[in-house]
Parts: sequence; C-alpha cells; structure tokens
Amino acid sequence: MNEKNILINNATKKYGNVNVVKHVNLTFEKGKIHGIIGRNGSGKTVLLKAICGLITLTEGEINIFGKVIGTDIDIIENAGVIIESPGFLSNYNAFKNLKFLSMINKKIENDAIYDALNIVGLEPKCKKKVGKFSLGMKQRLGIAQAIMEDPAILILDEPMNGLDNHGVAEIRDLLLSLKKQGKTIIITSHNKEDIEILCDTVVEMDLGSIINTK
Repeated sequence: MNEKNILINNATKKYGNVNVVKHVNLTFEKGKIHGIIGRNGSGKTVLLKAICGLITLTEGEINIFGKVIGTDIDIIENAGVIIESPGFLSNYNAFKNLKFLSMINKKIENDAIYDALNIVGLEPKCKKKVGKFSLGMKQRLGIAQAIMEDPAILILDEPMNGLDNHGVAEIRDLLLSLKKQGKTIIITSHNKEDIEILCDTVVEMDLGSIINTK
C-alpha cells in the first residue's frame, strides 16, 4: 500500500471576503506524480503555497509526514519547490547561485550541485551569468535547485515553462525517473500532454474548488 505523506483537510484561504481556495480535501501518495490543473486564478498556485507553508490557511490544515504546517513546522521540510518564476542572483553563474542556496541547509557538497546541474542539462563549470540565461535555462536551473538536496517531495509549478521540445522531453524523463525513486511529485501544467504522460492522479480546480479528479 502506498504511503500518503501529504494530507490536506478542508483547506480554505480567504483574502478579505474572497475565497481563493475553498474546502479542499486531498491526499498525495509517495512514488506518484500528481497533477493540478485549472485556468489562471483557479487557486492552483495558492494551494501549492499553502502546502509549502508560504501562506497561512484561513481554515483547515495540511499534514506533511505527520507534521501540521503552521503548528508543528513553519514550512515544508525535505522538499524541492518551484513556485512561479525561480529567482536567482543575476550577476553570478549557475553553480554559485546553487552554492549560496546550499549553504542554508548545509546538507550537500559541491559534487551534488555539479550532479544536479548535469542532470538538467546545464554545464556546471560554465561562467555565464544567470542574468544572461534564457527563460529555459533559468527554468532548468530552478529544477536543479529543487532536486539538488535529494528531497522526498517535489512541488513544481509549471516546470516546463520556457523549455523547448528537447528540454521538455528531458525534464519529463527526469520526473519519471524521480517517481521510480519513490519521490512524491506535485506539478501544475497548462500542457495537457505533460499531464497525460506524467501524472498518476489529476485534480482540476476552478474558482478555488476541486471540480474534477481522476
């Protein structure tokens, strides 16, 4: 039986009188890729931010590995996250950006950073500053950041954004490989093909509510 390591119970988020997430109940199992789809403004990104602990729910709770976000822990642990456009220091190269970020948790050495960059198709020793990167290269770097500490959970908002067809194929292969390693992966995507190829479960949101699951 698969382990349910993310449980969302009655998650509701209001901004003023506006309900942007409405009474959402979900479970996400390990070793699967879970898709969340919906139009802009449907509540997808707000829900991801709540799972990560970046915003506080108005009602309900989110339980990660038996710990409640906002009560037992402030932010999600053992997770790699991309939400909206990844932000990096434009005057430094890819390696130095990841090196600075790795110093926060002090969990990995340089070799792990090199490996992550190689896996996403970036040259680890390239001196090119991130400010000169294309959108697709920045997206690859964001994915490298998400995977470099070998997290148990990946939360990726539009992970294929800015990638060409070759890049999309590479990242799909990467995500399927990580799934086989037992990772719990949650993605949003506007691309139906990404969802069909990658996802074991799919949740559709509209106006903050779940309107369809499969």
